[in-house]
Amino acid sequence: MLRYTLMRLGIFVGCLVVVWGLVYSGLAPRGLGDSNGMWIVLLALLISAPISFVVLRKERDRASVQIVQKVDRVKANLESNRSQEDDVVDEAARAQGQASSQA
Repeated sequence: MLRYTLMRLGIFVGCLVVVWGLVYSGLAPRGLGDSNGMWIVLLALLISAPISFVVLRKERDRASVQIVQKVDRVKANLESNRSQEDDVVDEAARAQGQASSQA
């Protein structure tokens, strides 16, 4: 997951540098007034999103499998804990029932 995040960040930074170069060389339009920095960041985000979607498909799938496995493990652990608690409660109820029937 960290690898995917770093790769996505790298694509964004690369796009940011390219957009910055294009804006300051005059090939891409500048923002209005003081909004030039915001314009560059938004344009870089707009360009990097589809690039990341296409280029990082395999890495995204790999990260997705890791997340699913982790969620399945957590669910299994919760179910195991729940069944252990049920067993303890059942034993306590049986013991209480035996004690009350003996009295």
